[in-house]
Amino acid sequence: MQNSRILTLQKSAKVFFQMLFWVPVIGFSLLLIYNTLPYFSFSKDFDFIQERSFLFQSNFYNACFYIHITAGALCIGTALIQFSRYILKKSKSIHRISGKIYVAVVLFLGAPTGLYMAFFAKGSFWERALFMFMAGWWFVTTLNGLTTIHKKNVVAHKVWMMRSYAMAMTAVTFRVYYIILYLLDWTLLENYQFSLWVSVVGNMLIAEWIIYRQSRKYLQSFTT
Repeated sequence: MQNSRILTLQKSAKVFFQMLFWVPVIGFSLLLIYNTLPYFSFSKDFDFIQERSFLFQSNFYNACFYIHITAGALCIGTALIQFSRYILKKSKSIHRISGKIYVAVVLFLGAPTGLYMAFFAKGSFWERALFMFMAGWWFVTTLNGLTTIHKKNVVAHKVWMMRSYAMAMTAVTFRVYYIILYLLDWTLLENYQFSLWVSVVGNMLIAEWIIYRQSRKYLQSFTT
């Protein structure tokens, strides 16, 4: 009786901490998608566009920008489906279709346009280099996620897709850090640089921590 109560409490605590993680992730992800929609009015009145008005005179850069924000919204939306255990259990076909959309969008749209735009990113050489790394690592992790599932290596597939998702989510976490530091009266440039680095490095560390935790549970399942 006592053991069953302990197990119930442990399950409840697990559900609580999962909700504590996923509720803000889903909320901020949907908010980012919602905030992306006004750009498709193709108005030039947005601060991001006005700051880079000389770049938007190029049809190629203009196209890359709209492709990139479309790709970002699609990736974040489909990734939420990918990590839903409920959907995976109920309908593997939905998981496969959304996964194919995610991979195709990253490899052919999101990462290539992100790499091109990185050359013109705001900040110093190091910020531009970081954006280039993000685009490259996003491409590599997603490609590895694709190749591993084709080899039927489900565990490796999950690991690589977590790393890919961590890069996709930098668009979300950057804005969260930026808003917090803006409210704390950081200067715009320092806020931008710090938020960018923390979002990228922080997301990568969180992904590796989750991978480590899940790897330990996976290995322990063979010893119990």
